[in-house]
Amino acid sequence: MPQNASRAAGRHFLHIPGPTPVPDRILRAIDTPLIDHRGPEFSALARRALDGIKTIFKTTNPVIIYTATGTGAWEAALVNTLSPGDRVLMVETGQFASQWRNMAQKLGLVPEMIPTDWRVGVDPAAVEARLKDDKAQTIKAVCVLHNETATGCMSDIAAVRRAIDAAGHPALLMVDTISSLASVDYRHDEWGVDVTVGGAQKGLMLPPGMSFNAVSDKALAAGKTARMPKSFFAWEDMLTMNRQGFFPYTPATNMIQGLVVAIDMLHEEGLETVFARHERLAEATRRAVRAWGLEILCRDPNAYSSTVTAVLLPEGHNADAFRALALEHFNVSYGASFGPFAGKYFRIGHLGDTNDLTVLAALAGAEMTLSLAGIPHRKGGVQAAMDYLAEAHAKPERAAAE
Repeated sequence: MPQNASRAAGRHFLHIPGPTPVPDRILRAIDTPLIDHRGPEFSALARRALDGIKTIFKTTNPVIIYTATGTGAWEAALVNTLSPGDRVLMVETGQFASQWRNMAQKLGLVPEMIPTDWRVGVDPAAVEARLKDDKAQTIKAVCVLHNETATGCMSDIAAVRRAIDAAGHPALLMVDTISSLASVDYRHDEWGVDVTVGGAQKGLMLPPGMSFNAVSDKALAAGKTARMPKSFFAWEDMLTMNRQGFFPYTPATNMIQGLVVAIDMLHEEGLETVFARHERLAEATRRAVRAWGLEILCRDPNAYSSTVTAVLLPEGHNADAFRALALEHFNVSYGASFGPFAGKYFRIGHLGDTNDLTVLAALAGAEMTLSLAGIPHRKGGVQAAMDYLAEAHAKPERAAAE
């Protein structure tokens, strides 16, 4: 550390929508001494991880674990199921949907994007209409985000599946759950998803560097004829070794130690309780934003995200300057803005190992920064969030008394 560096007292409040803070229990697991990744101890550990992660995706089919960020799992989903020149249908819900489209283009696929204004989720009717127009069934996959991290808009995946079925179209359904997995109810098997992409650094409470593909039987069958080049991401190589409790290359052994503990922690809390906690914190955040008199970027209440809320600032006020001021004065980090809204909003992440008090701290930091920055707003956002949270906690007690 430079001699003239100043120390900030207390903890850093990381309220970007991922990576999220890593609990001490998971850090301790990752800190476990290294073991032989070709030995019996690791095989037992890997089997626990491979079986356990299925319960998070709610699938009985294989889930493939990659030593890569979610971007790698995007690529794995595409290259294991498709062939050069294949058409894929996507929906422009925001920055990350756009990046997945860009990747498809670079890989030699032909993506078609259904546009939006970045303030809504996927419209299943638009997907159905486009697939019905595809009389020759040249579209081989529909790729959508469950939760668009850049905008705080969530999509109804079960409805997208129904739209594909209503169109009578054989396209694969691929879903990105990177900022929703282990935070919001998700059902890979029940919703008929063919490839679900997940990441470790958000709801799973791990550091970046691990991602997943949950795969259906239909996706595995598509993989038999897919002609996209692949090596590191090849499903068949992974599945062959996974059956023995191993990987075809050196895996992130200590991340797998952490993953096993993360899965245990989620089940100890109870997945339904985890989902309810995230929605409670999201609603508290939205109530604060409305009390401030500011606008939520997601304009469809049915699409509000349970993991991240994007807050539009009034015209003439720069969100990047706001974020810098918050970090400087209150040691809190908020998420950046993108695309046509760059510099116009900031994002409050309320996912992962967080609770009422940590989110209230993030809201307090935001309200104080609004004042410091001279941004027009009403006072009382934090109070509105506190009132809601107190009431939410009182309801179960009242129900028990009755």
